[in-house]
This record gives sequence, structure tokens and C-alpha cells, in this order.
Amino acid sequence: MVKIGTFNLDKKAAVVAAISKTPLETARSAKVLGADILEIRFDLLNITTSHDAKKLINDIKSATNLPCIATNRLQSEGGKWSDTEEDRIALLIDILELVDAVDIELSAGEDVRERVVQSAKSAGKTVIVSSHDFNRTPAVELMLKTLDDCFDAGADIAKLAVMPKSMQDVLNLLQVTQDSKSPVCTISMGDLGKHSRIIASCYGSVLTYGSVGDAVAPGQLRVDELKTVLEMLL
Repeated sequence: MVKIGTFNLDKKAAVVAAISKTPLETARSAKVLGADILEIRFDLLNITTSHDAKKLINDIKSATNLPCIATNRLQSEGGKWSDTEEDRIALLIDILELVDAVDIELSAGEDVRERVVQSAKSAGKTVIVSSHDFNRTPAVELMLKTLDDCFDAGADIAKLAVMPKSMQDVLNLLQVTQDSKSPVCTISMGDLGKHSRIIASCYGSVLTYGSVGDAVAPGQLRVDELKTVLEMLL
């Protein structure tokens, strides 16, 4: 069984709202729109200290009572963290006690990634190991290997986001999703893959990410749009 907080992902896919600008207001709006889980993007919030991060998490939890994922994304994976890698990892570890899951990149250095994974597992938190390719959709075999590498790195959920150049690329990602034997989150980004944010859940993707205001990833749909369609399909 895989859960994020109290949300059981074995029963249905979750709509995750990305929290970036005006975080407390956005989190409240996300709950009204129907979000199941919140992803707090510390790299987009210009929060660099554990004190400020913990205060924000407590405020958001009090206001929404929704499970939270902590993400502090590397620039090379589409994030905006500009301080040191050591500070990035230290922040994630320091706030684990207050969140329900943590997202760490597969491309992060093995030593620092292992620190986050082991700290999260010791704290009983769900681990998402993620990989993003903003330039292409790799071959099916390579995508399957990436997901396997995420699980080998300690993922409870392997997240793979890729950029399609054709509808065949989108179909290939859906095939990879269906073939996975463990919990995955798969996304085909951009306008060409926009529909994958809905239908990937029909093939086994356990998370789909939506926006409240401005999208934080290419092709991201709004939370209430995702929620409405998923309730019709699943």
C-alpha cells in the first residue's frame, strides 16, 4: 500500500496542486478547487531557511489539513534553487518531520540522494524519486530503465516527466506506465502531451500535477479541470 499522508494511492490517483506564488493563499484555493495533495515548491518560493520552511508548512497544514509533498527542485531538472546543493538537501531533511512525502531527483548526487531517501524512510515518509527530460521522450527501454533506477534508489513512487515530439511519444509513455509493476507518476509535458495529465491515471499513474494559478510545468492543467475529468473517468 502506498499512501501520502492519509491519501491511499492504491484506491485512486491523486490530484496534486503545485504551490509556488503566494503560498498560503494558493494552498487555500487549491483545497477549494479539489486538490487531494499539495506540493510545496520551496525552490519557487525563495525560502532557504528551515525556520521559514517549517513555519510555512505549519501554516499551510493548519489552513488546509491536506497532505504535503516537499520539493526543492534542481535547476537542471526545471527548478530554481540557486544556493548550494548541501543547503538544498539540508532543507529537505530538516523539514521531513512536518511533511508527508519528499521528492528527490534521480540525477542528484548518489550520496546526497541517499541521505534524503534514508532520512525520509526513517521518518516514515513517502519517497518520490523523479526524473525530468525537457528535450525529448526517450525510447521505451530507456524509460523503463529510468523507472527501475528510481526504485533501485529507494523510491516508493517513481516519477518520470518527458517532452513528446509526436503522438507516438505520448503512446510510448502510456505503454511504459501500464507496464510498470510498481507505483509511478508519468507525465508527457507540453501542449502535445497535455491530455496525458488526465489519461495517464487510466493506465496506472498514481499522481497528476495541476496548477492553481500560473502553471509551473509545460502543459499543466488547472486542479479543478483535472479533478472534474478524473472523477468522470475513474
